[in-house]
Amino acid sequence: MKRSVLFDTETTGLDPATGDRVIEIAAIELIDDLPTGEVYHTLVDPERDVPPESTRVHGFTRDDLVGKPKFGEIAQGFLDFIGGDKLIAHNAPFDFGFVNAELALCKKPPLDRQRMVDTLVIAKKRFPGLPNNLDALCRRYNIDLSERTTHNALLDCRLLAEVYVELMGVVNAGWA
Repeated sequence: MKRSVLFDTETTGLDPATGDRVIEIAAIELIDDLPTGEVYHTLVDPERDVPPESTRVHGFTRDDLVGKPKFGEIAQGFLDFIGGDKLIAHNAPFDFGFVNAELALCKKPPLDRQRMVDTLVIAKKRFPGLPNNLDALCRRYNIDLSERTTHNALLDCRLLAEVYVELMGVVNAGWA
């Protein structure tokens, strides 16, 4: 059996080099490309403000995150969950960049980019010239988007797990 982990982050902005931070992280375990039901999820106190333009994307304000664990407090739990397995994300360089910036702040080694599987790259190869964001892929595969009113790392992981099954052509997935 082949284990991999699909993950997503929500952040205070677009660039960890300018001080943007992770505010939510979620991961779903896959065995042979199918979700097992094992999930990792937490909100994170970014120790800074959440700009209104970011709140419009994910719905979280600074007040929602005060008192949540800081990334350094959840880092080991996340690393334990993902283990040494392949890591799948949509626009994976973005999520890897943020997680690695957070890991650097708490003096932990970065995620090895050799582990990265980018579903955006897969989708662009499969559907060249078409929109390949998560919403477009869900619509293309008739995956229900009714719960997605804002970006949420756990919901986005669940949606991406369904998209990933379709992208990889897993037959009789049993994932609905």
